[in-house]
Amino acid sequence: MAVVKVTADTFEAEVLNSEKTVIADFNADWCGPCRMLAPILESVSETMDDVKFVSVNIDDEAELAEEYDIVSIPCLIVFKDGEEADRSVGLVSADEIAGLADV
Repeated sequence: MAVVKVTADTFEAEVLNSEKTVIADFNADWCGPCRMLAPILESVSETMDDVKFVSVNIDDEAELAEEYDIVSIPCLIVFKDGEEADRSVGLVSADEIAGLADV
């Protein structure tokens, strides 16, 4: 499963109403660590069918970034049943991402 780009218009349907656990990557195009994390997320998303991966560009979706108090990127937020279950800030490994999904 690939990483799905979401916007404020699709966030509720793709993330909050998802039956699966969702890992949302809040990022920006200009962010070096974000660009380094993107292929790791793509790779992990291919191996974890029980988790949905989404990407939120904070420059395009400033309201979502503000709503979820994104102050540093990349920021991964784990959503379960529409609620934040965990959060990780900074560049992380594939193993760390998999561990987030186990919350």
